Amino acid sequence: MVGRGGIAGLSHRSAAAEADVPLGSTTYHFKTLDELMVAALRQANEGFAKVVAARGGLEDPRSDLAAELAGLMGEWLAGERTGVELEYELYLAALRRPALRPVAAEWCEDLAERLSRRTDPVTARALVALLDGICLQVLLTDAPYDEGYAAEVLGRVIVAGSGA
Repeated sequence: MVGRGGIAGLSHRSAAAEADVPLGSTTYHFKTLDELMVAALRQANEGFAKVVAARGGLEDPRSDLAAELAGLMGEWLAGERTGVELEYELYLAALRRPALRPVAAEWCEDLAERLSRRTDPVTARALVALLDGICLQVLLTDAPYDEGYAAEVLGRVIVAGSGA
């Protein structure tokens, strides 16, 4: 439902109607719309974490980190476009909804922590910011995702961070 109309159309009533449950079910489990959006964003974060874990390449010190990140992003962006857009819409809703900020930050922090096992913390945070920016540009411009470009620029950040 939110994928079709965005979070602006989200209400307890619309969520209950979409789920085909009584209105009281949504208000019982989620006292506010912020609580409902926090749960949705947390679910999106968990979905991304599962994709990261399933690929396993971030943990393998023998893998090409830039290529692995570019492939991970490509896999995520190749999914259902509506779902990816919804995840970003929830993520960006944290700009106006402070209750979402800690959950939005969890995604960045978790990925940066994983990347810090392969590089230094500053480079890890730069990689997360670059991934975020590339994804956002692809979503906003409807441009096709260019995995080769992503691998190249991610590799440049990794090399610069290593001091090479």
